[in-house]
Amino acid sequence: MNHNTPLSPRPLHHLADSRRRVMTTAQLRRHGVPNTEIGDQCRPGGPWQQPLPGVVLLHPGPPTSEERLHAVLMYAARERTTGVPEQPGAGDTPPPAYTEAMITGLAALTLHGFTSAPPLPSLDTFDVLVPRLRRLRSTGCARIVRTATLPDPQQVTGVPVAPVERALADAVARLQDAGLVRRLLTEAVRGGHCEAVAVVRELNEARLLNRPHVVNAVDSLVAEGRAIAEDRLYQMVCEHGLPDPVWNVDLRLPGGPHLGGLDAYWPDQAVALELDTRAPRQEDDAMWSEYARKREHLERLGITVVHVTPRKLRNAMEQQAAVIRTALMAAADREPAAYVVVLPR
Repeated sequence: MNHNTPLSPRPLHHLADSRRRVMTTAQLRRHGVPNTEIGDQCRPGGPWQQPLPGVVLLHPGPPTSEERLHAVLMYAARERTTGVPEQPGAGDTPPPAYTEAMITGLAALTLHGFTSAPPLPSLDTFDVLVPRLRRLRSTGCARIVRTATLPDPQQVTGVPVAPVERALADAVARLQDAGLVRRLLTEAVRGGHCEAVAVVRELNEARLLNRPHVVNAVDSLVAEGRAIAEDRLYQMVCEHGLPDPVWNVDLRLPGGPHLGGLDAYWPDQAVALELDTRAPRQEDDAMWSEYARKREHLERLGITVVHVTPRKLRNAMEQQAAVIRTALMAAADREPAAYVVVLPR
């Protein structure tokens, strides 16, 4: 037997027509390809190439966007320590499991289906989210983004992707184009990907709300989120047979102080509904205190206050309708509420 006979492509023949032709050097070694052979195959003009440290593309041409995504993840993921060789199925390679790594930023938004995000081939680098203490550096088409706590990834076409709100924050952190920032944030809410409050929370945690072009976009985002939530509220009243309230009103005591604005009010039953579309920001402690004060004041007057979030309206509309219906029915068993003046807001 000639021990100098190249080991490839014989041991990797089953990969020649596979969906993915990207492997780590550790995977290749488990397939019986030694480091010297990997180096020979990856020489200039050779049949393979090494786009990232420890990652090999098993063909000489330009990588596809899918191959670049998996190359970035293979570079950033924590290598599994199992010594059991992979057993490919007939005609294809099983999707790899990536540990402690996921695509984020603009590439993640594109994978989530954002039409305002650029197509993958136009991106020179892909952001990949990893734990803060991982010893990795940005190189080639892989840009490392660190976090103290990894979110749970979502699988999109076999690729682990950061949730929309986290991907948005990572994308916005690198964007100076105010128009693109606004379009991305608006699409996140208008497209039903996530709630405005969740987006603003991530932006706040990323300390991005001190940038003027981000703050301006957030103001539009909150308004967009409120408009969508109001539409769902109207839909809930109509579709679930609730009595019509008076919409968008202010309450006052006769000849007395202003009690606050409400999104809906059933005066006969003294039931008030308020949408919570507040965006958490560092300076909002006073606003939260004011909200609690208003609610306590109304309840002391005998007015039942129902608190609804946009997420609850989107994900559990029937349940929220039942809560309101119960409050309306319970009005007959309560002491009459104080008389208040209802004014259009």
